[in-house]
Amino acid sequence: MKKSIISADLHAAGTQNVIDPVSIMGYNSEITSVNSRIKLRQNLFSFLLEGQKSVQYAETQVKINPNQFLLLSSGNCLMSGKIPATGGRYRSILFFFDNKLLADFFIRHPQALRTPAKKNNEEPFLVFEKDEFLINFIESLGFMLASAQPSSIEMRKVKLEELLLYLTEHYPERIQKLRNFSNEADDDLLIREAITANIYNPVTVEELAFLCYMSLSTFKRRFAKLHGTSPNKWLLEKRMEKAAQMLKQGECKASEIYFELGYENLSSFIQSFKQVHGITPKQYQLSN
Repeated sequence: MKKSIISADLHAAGTQNVIDPVSIMGYNSEITSVNSRIKLRQNLFSFLLEGQKSVQYAETQVKINPNQFLLLSSGNCLMSGKIPATGGRYRSILFFFDNKLLADFFIRHPQALRTPAKKNNEEPFLVFEKDEFLINFIESLGFMLASAQPSSIEMRKVKLEELLLYLTEHYPERIQKLRNFSNEADDDLLIREAITANIYNPVTVEELAFLCYMSLSTFKRRFAKLHGTSPNKWLLEKRMEKAAQMLKQGECKASEIYFELGYENLSSFIQSFKQVHGITPKQYQLSN
């Protein structure tokens, strides 16, 4: 997926090796940060308690104050910073959840999909104003974090359900946008999985698009957005990188590895190798 860039208050969660499907974290700091970076692997409600948060996506920028909160969707590129309040503190509560829980919510609550999302705001974040219900909800999260007994995953799921149901009733268009964002992230994941599983298989780009349930043009466009190049060029470079590694080890000849690298004949493999490395596989092997 696209690299996500978020503020330092998300660092601890972003570096976890094992991620729960839903988790709640508190963050306190007295340090200003600007454009600190980390990969956001889940959707996130960021409830600001003190200080100010800035978020930038493409050419759009927004600043969040303690009267607001933010929803960031997974798999999107963001830049963000945090600024402590006048008293010198920055505090927030972070509520992470994955796309599987979100998909399950939409299946069980189809009313959330009845209002079509407008196209006037394509940023992968949503801003909400706090009301009395939401203020009390956020306080309940704080009580859960302050408890000596860690909350169970089932309790966290209940709190997520409560929040999503409330937002569905009061902000139906915005919740629909979240669903659209998550679908895009799932499509990106499907492309990554399909291409990784077939790097060394003799498949065409048309076949990869079919495996991802996309038209060829859509697949190429989404792939280029993810990897910055075309599928054919990416596959060529990856295959020739592996070929050079195998030839350098000196245990295999080109005639013994071309099929393993997704080529149906030796001549096309030699042509591709020369296109990338400038010499034939045999010349490459002799020079190493």
